[in-house]
Amino acid sequence: MTSVTDNLPLAADFPKATDTDWRKLVDGVLKGAPFEKLVGKTYDGVRIEPLYPRAKGAALVTGRAAATPWLIMQRVDHPDAAAANAQGLQDLENGATGLEIEFAGGPGARGFGVIDADPATLARLFDGVFLDAGVAISLNPVAGRQDAGTLFADMVEAKKLDPARIDVRFNYQALSTFAVRGAALAPWSEYEAPFARIVSGLIGRGFKGPFVLADGRPVHDAGGSEAQELAFVLSLGIAYLRMLERGGIDLDVARQAVSFRLCADADQFLTMAKFRALRQLWARIEQACGLAPRPALIAAETAWRMLTQRDPYVNMLRATIATFAAGLAGANAITVLPHTLARGLPDPFARRVARNTQLLLLDESNLAKVSDPAAGSGGIETLTSELSTTAWALFQEAEKAGGAFAALEQGLFQSKVAATRKAREANIAKRRDVLTGASEFPNLREADATVLDVKPTTLPPAGEPKCKFDALVPMRLAAPFEALRDKSDAALKARGTRPSVFLANLGTPADFTARATFAKSFFEAGGILAVDSEGFADPVKLAAAFKASGAALACLCSSDKVYAEHAEAAARALQTAGARHIYLAGRPAEAEAALRTAGVTGFVFAGGDALATLQDAYLRMEQA
Repeated sequence: MTSVTDNLPLAADFPKATDTDWRKLVDGVLKGAPFEKLVGKTYDGVRIEPLYPRAKGAALVTGRAAATPWLIMQRVDHPDAAAANAQGLQDLENGATGLEIEFAGGPGARGFGVIDADPATLARLFDGVFLDAGVAISLNPVAGRQDAGTLFADMVEAKKLDPARIDVRFNYQALSTFAVRGAALAPWSEYEAPFARIVSGLIGRGFKGPFVLADGRPVHDAGGSEAQELAFVLSLGIAYLRMLERGGIDLDVARQAVSFRLCADADQFLTMAKFRALRQLWARIEQACGLAPRPALIAAETAWRMLTQRDPYVNMLRATIATFAAGLAGANAITVLPHTLARGLPDPFARRVARNTQLLLLDESNLAKVSDPAAGSGGIETLTSELSTTAWALFQEAEKAGGAFAALEQGLFQSKVAATRKAREANIAKRRDVLTGASEFPNLREADATVLDVKPTTLPPAGEPKCKFDALVPMRLAAPFEALRDKSDAALKARGTRPSVFLANLGTPADFTARATFAKSFFEAGGILAVDSEGFADPVKLAAAFKASGAALACLCSSDKVYAEHAEAAARALQTAGARHIYLAGRPAEAEAALRTAGVTGFVFAGGDALATLQDAYLRMEQA
């Protein structure tokens, strides 16, 4: 039956909007500023326009089967096998559909992980887990340590279980491990045959796999860009494909033995584009190999580098966006890093939140019901295409260098990642890339988040490496600001007070509130407590209030108009009152010389190097 509204298009009575109409409105708002002001750029140099038309003729990027939920993987990383087993069982009983087993020393262990992979440990680890009942297992053996994959297969055989009924990814990822270590015990050529034999053995025993993992985490953790992460996993994937084919495994079987893992972060659109781009790029490689493309198995892990130790509850929001993006982009399995992992081994509450982040998006938001909802979106389709083009060029560079291992030996990946990391760190320092709760909107009175009383695991080197090169060292974006917060905490513990700055507000609240709010966030991001004040016009009263505050530093806050009338006198009064360093909130413009003469020694403003200013403030306080 036809509804009466079927022939009433939305907004049919309004004239059709055009790009030209929109540009006229935008130009009116810009008031002479260039349109390029609205154009963003990724760390790969990809332009992000403010508006895109719908992409015509776009095809679905096939990932999971239609309306199929992704696997809800839960990280199992307690060093003690019994405790790890209890974690895993609780996760499975409360909604997780798979377990991500991290062993100590692996590239994604984050300082923890099950210590050993010997038969007794594996038996304890999987005690009570019905492996043939649909539970997904993601096993991450560590190169140079016990062969967790083969030992797992032995355990399955001892239990008389059918390997074909067990959903296990073995995730051998030697190249990723070498990249993080910056070393390998031997050249890659000496690893290829033994690894191929391990995979052949597992296939011969009836396991479906996949068996090797092209893992992008080393590049993402080290601060790399989306295209660099894609190029890295493509290089690893083709290296493993060649390894398996040389080991006598049919190419069609070999490509099904390879899976991928990408990081999902809080940039929703770039994350979606990255996952979609990988599927398209790997399909191109399959075609070049004479194979009909099949959907690759791509797992996602929420990003380590975006986690903050401070205000860790914001990490829940970051993880939600990352999971949302990876799920919509067709990830087959997602692991959410608990929000307190940067502080230590997560407790049951943090693990519950990690599980429920996925359960809410799947069971209440129904995100898996639509396949590739980004298809046809002009912005995401363009980002997907641009990332694919950029990543393919980087991948070709690695191939020309001799493949993944040779590219690592020559520092090809590392040099590009280092350049991106440097640019990223500069933007973090200037707060162009905002970290809520760390570099912006800090809370110096936040309660500590609880973690388990388990110390990080340190393991001795697996042996003396024959091949050494620059490592892809993991980083967290918030770490430099957190180091200053640690200094503040140490001062509070030692002296009972934090380092502080007196906000010398001039004029009325209408004059100073905006810049006082900015200054408070600016200084407290570095752990320097902002002591607020009422507005002053009398320099004598201002000086008295500063002395009473007990602060070592002062920051003038007001409007440009008030600064012109009162800033110099206020600065002189503060200097006479003993202020060790006097800042002014705002750009000084042509008044800088006069202000410095009056005693102002620094300026804080949006776009300035906040990290350097805060580090300098600590040096000045220590030297006084």
